[in-house]
Amino acid sequence: MKLVLENYLLIFCIAITACDCNVSPYLKIVNVDRLIDISSQIVKVTNKITFQNAGSDSVSHFVFTVDPKVIDNVAVIKGRISDLDVSLSVSEISVENRKAWSIKFENPLESGKFSTVDVYYAFIDYLKPYPTKITQNEKQFVKFIGNSYLYIPYHVSKVTTSVALGTKNVESYTRVEPVSYSDSHILYGPYKDLKPYSFHEIEIHYENNAPFLIASQLLRKIEISHWGNIAVEEEITLEHTGAKLKGPFSRYDYQREPESGLSSVKSFKTVLPAMATDIYYRDEIGNISTSHLYNLENSIEVELRPRFPLFGGWNTQYILGYNVPLYTYLFTKGNNYLLKMPLIDHIFDNMVIKEAVIKIILPEGSHSIDLNLPYNAERLPDSLHYTYLDTIGRPVITLKKTNLVEDHIDNFELRYVFPKIFMLLEPLLIIGFLYILFLTIIVYVRLDFSLSKDEDTEQKLRVCGLCSRVINFEHKKLKLYQSFEDKLSALKYNKDLNSFSVNVKSFNSEYKSISAQLSELIAKLKTESPDIYEKVSELLKLDKQLKEIYSQQQTVYVEKLIPGKINKASFLELENGFSKKKEDNLSRINKLLKSIE
Repeated sequence: MKLVLENYLLIFCIAITACDCNVSPYLKIVNVDRLIDISSQIVKVTNKITFQNAGSDSVSHFVFTVDPKVIDNVAVIKGRISDLDVSLSVSEISVENRKAWSIKFENPLESGKFSTVDVYYAFIDYLKPYPTKITQNEKQFVKFIGNSYLYIPYHVSKVTTSVALGTKNVESYTRVEPVSYSDSHILYGPYKDLKPYSFHEIEIHYENNAPFLIASQLLRKIEISHWGNIAVEEEITLEHTGAKLKGPFSRYDYQREPESGLSSVKSFKTVLPAMATDIYYRDEIGNISTSHLYNLENSIEVELRPRFPLFGGWNTQYILGYNVPLYTYLFTKGNNYLLKMPLIDHIFDNMVIKEAVIKIILPEGSHSIDLNLPYNAERLPDSLHYTYLDTIGRPVITLKKTNLVEDHIDNFELRYVFPKIFMLLEPLLIIGFLYILFLTIIVYVRLDFSLSKDEDTEQKLRVCGLCSRVINFEHKKLKLYQSFEDKLSALKYNKDLNSFSVNVKSFNSEYKSISAQLSELIAKLKTESPDIYEKVSELLKLDKQLKEIYSQQQTVYVEKLIPGKINKASFLELENGFSKKKEDNLSRINKLLKSIE
C-alpha cells in the first residue's frame, strides 16, 4: 500500500512539473477580431482580444503565441489596452518548449470580469515573390500563407480574420467558409468554439508592387562632443528582395512608360530630427546630388535617390550623415550626463533592417557608463576610438541587433560621468604643442650643432661678405660719377661756376669717404684671399683712371669752355675722346665686378 501511494505521489509531481503554470486554465477568449495587413513587405497583424476570467482567482497576465511557421520571422510584438494608448508589459517566455510571450494586464483581471486588449506583431521575410523572376514591364505577385484562426493556448469562442491586400488584383485565395472578398479585403469567419492552438492554413496569391527593400547592413555611429555637437553617420547597404529582374534593363523604356518597373525603387524618404544640420549623402564614388530636403514641423524629410533604380536582386551602398545640437538629446547635472536619443532612425517607409551595429562614441575621459535599452540587443565588447588630440581614447559602446522595423524606433538612455576638467585637455595640448614647436625653432636657429668648425667654409663666407661690401661701395662710386656727369652737363648750359664748385667739393668729400672704407676692406682681403685682392687692386687702379678722366674733363669745362677759350670743333673732339675713355674704363670695371661676385 505504501509503495502504491509513493507511485501516485511521483506521478502527481511529474504531472505538476509537466504542466505549464503560465497558462491559466480559467482564462477564456470571448471574441477575437484579427486584421492581417499584407499590403507591404511586412506582415502586420493586429489582434483585438476580449478575455474573460472564469475562475475564482484574479489573473495578472496571459500567454500569447504565434504560428510555428512564422515564429522565427517575428520582429516585434506589442500589447496595449484596446482603444487606449496605454502599453502593456511584454516579456518572452517558453510554453511547452515553444517560444511565447507573457503580456500583463494593466490591472489583474478579477473573477468573472472582461478585458479587451490589442496584441500587435509584425513578421518579416515571409512574403515570397511568385513568380520569382519578372521582366521590367511585368507586375510583381507574391504568396502569403497564414492562419484564419488564432494560434493561442486558450479556448476561443469566436474569431474573425480580415486580410488587407492593398490591391484588387488577386490571382487566388483559400476559401474557408464563411469567407467573402470585396474591395481589396478578404474576410474569414466568424469561426466559433475553437480549441487551443487552432490552425487552418490559408493561401493568397495577389499583386504586391510595394518595394521589397531591406537594409541588409546598417552601421550607425553616434559621436558625442561636449563642445556642443552630436555627429550621426550611417553606412547602409540596401537590397531589393522582391522578384528578380529577368532579361535586360532598358532605361529608355523605364523613363518613357509609366508601367515599367512598378516594383522597382526610384527613391525613398528618410526622416531626420528637426534640428539636423550639415546633412550629406554620398557613396563610394562621391557626393550624390539627386536628393531633396523638406523641412516639416517636427522633422526633416530627405528624399534620397540612388544613382540607379533598384530592381529585384539589385543592391546599393551609401553613407548618410548629419549633426544635431548637443542640448537636443543630452541632459546634465554637474559631472553626470544623460544621453537620450533614438537608437535608429527612420530609413524608409515599412523599413526592415536585417542587421544593425550601433556605435556610441563618448567624450574622452567618460566613465561609470550605464546603458538602458528599450528592447533587448546584444552588447559587444567596449572599445576605444582615437581622433585628433586624443590621449587615452574615447569610450565606444557597441550594440548589435537583428530584424528591426519601424516599431524599434525608440529612445535609449545612456548615463555616464564626465569630469569637466577634461574640456581643457585639448586646448592645453594645442598650446603645449605650439610652445614646443616655437622653442625648437628658436634653439635650432640660434645654436650651432656642428661637431667641429669648417675653417675653409668660414673663410669662404668671410671673403664672400667682404666682396659683397666692395661691390656695394664701387656701385656707390659709379653713382657718384653719374651724378658728376649730370653736373657737368648742367654747367655747359647754365655756366654757373659757383654752384658747380660747391658740387665738386661735395663729390670729392663723398669720394674720399668711400675710398677710405674701401681701403680697410682691401687690407682684410689681402690676408683672406690674395687672388681676390689682386682683382680688387686692379679695380682701384681703373677707378683712379676714371677719376682722372673726369678731372681732365672738369678742367676743360672750367678753364676753356666757360671762358670761351676753345672753339666748338676742338671742344667736340675733346668731348668725344673723354666719352670713349670713360666707356672703355667702365666696361673693364664692370667685368671685374662680375668676376668677384
